[in-house]
Amino acid sequence: MPRPTSSPTARRVAGIGGLLELLDAGRLARDPHRPDDADLLTHGLRCAAVLETLAPGDLELQVAGLVHDLGTLLEPRCPDRHPAAGAEAVRPLLGRRVADLVAGHEDAVRYLVTVDVSYRSRLGPGAREHLRRLGGLMDPDERSTFLARPDAEALVTLRRADDTARTPAGRVPSLDHWTLALYAVAATARP
Repeated sequence: MPRPTSSPTARRVAGIGGLLELLDAGRLARDPHRPDDADLLTHGLRCAAVLETLAPGDLELQVAGLVHDLGTLLEPRCPDRHPAAGAEAVRPLLGRRVADLVAGHEDAVRYLVTVDVSYRSRLGPGAREHLRRLGGLMDPDERSTFLARPDAEALVTLRRADDTARTPAGRVPSLDHWTLALYAVAATARP
């Protein structure tokens, strides 16, 4: 289970076993911005499965899809902080890139609503309010900064997979399917 670290809100996940337990606990939790959606475990599994198809050679991106909402489990009373909380928790175990993808998946929402009017028009009232709290549309400097990130394309892919994972799909692999992937990413992780 997660243990507090030096930061009062930071959590450290105790190895892959602890991460699997925490992800499994997502069966009992929902996204506070979309409470009618699937539980967090099902959503993460769907997102990872979409990414496995979209980016078959990018295991880190797939794993980021699996764990992207982990912060919601760690800090359920601070839903707007879930990207940072999740990133802090997985960085020591899964490395910098997975953590950066987890941390940036909400930035990708702001980018997409700024550059894609059709994307923006699909947002429901709860998502619009959440977007407002995130900072709303990006200004030109924020867009340039986002696009200059080495992971900008992966973040957009993660965000689109996150959106796709909100609708029921066919069978998706269970959490067991991702165990070897988690170990593989952890074995090569650079914090």
